Amino acid sequence: MFISPAYAQDAGAGGAAGMLMQFAPLILIFVVFYFILIRPQQKKMKDHRDMLGQLKRGDRVVTGGGLVATITKVKEGSDEIEAEIAPNVRVTIVRTTIGSVIRPTAANDVAVKA
Repeated sequence: MFISPAYAQDAGAGGAAGMLMQFAPLILIFVVFYFILIRPQQKKMKDHRDMLGQLKRGDRVVTGGGLVATITKVKEGSDEIEAEIAPNVRVTIVRTTIGSVIRPTAANDVAVKA
C-alpha cells in the first residue's frame, strides 16, 4: 500500500482552550480597530457637536462646500444660522454643514491693531 493512514487529533484534549485560541486573533483585531479607528472618530464627532453648539454672532466659519462666512444671526432652537458671505449678501446655513470655525491668530490681531 502506498497511502499511509491519517490519524486525527482527539478533540476532547483541548476543547475550551482551543476555541479561545481560535477567536484570540479576531478579538485582538477588534481591540486594535477600536483604539485606532472607532474611538478617535467618536471624539472628533463630539468635539464638532460641541463647536456647533457654541457658535455665536461674529464667528467666521467654513461650510462643507468651502464657503467662508461670518455669522450674523444664530437662531436658538433651530438648525439654521444666518451668515454673510459677501458685503450685504446674507444666506441661511444649516448648522450641520459648518465644517470649522476660523479663529483669529495673534499675528492677525497685531496687524489689525497696528
